[in-house]
Amino acid sequence: MAKICLHVRVVGRVQGVWFRRFTQQQAEAHGVVGWVRNLADGSVEAMLCGEEINVHHVEAWLNQGPELATVAEVIAEPGDWDDSHTGFEIRDDADN
Repeated sequence: MAKICLHVRVVGRVQGVWFRRFTQQQAEAHGVVGWVRNLADGSVEAMLCGEEINVHHVEAWLNQGPELATVAEVIAEPGDWDDSHTGFEIRDDADN
């Protein structure tokens, strides 16, 4: 099975609804490593790395998010494979 990384941006009502924590739980449940963080524009950014099918499971979940979220759009682009990730972390909010 191929290993991939996806760089993802989730737009909508996705901050203040436990989106990062639920993303971390989904990633860990599927053996996906990487990170997630809030962006200053109100969106959420994530890097998902792992077995292709598992990464796509998490990506599919991002299209719905947790119960209180309203996902308007998920933008996913291939990322460079990064084997330095050993788990899935919630990062501090980006200042950009």
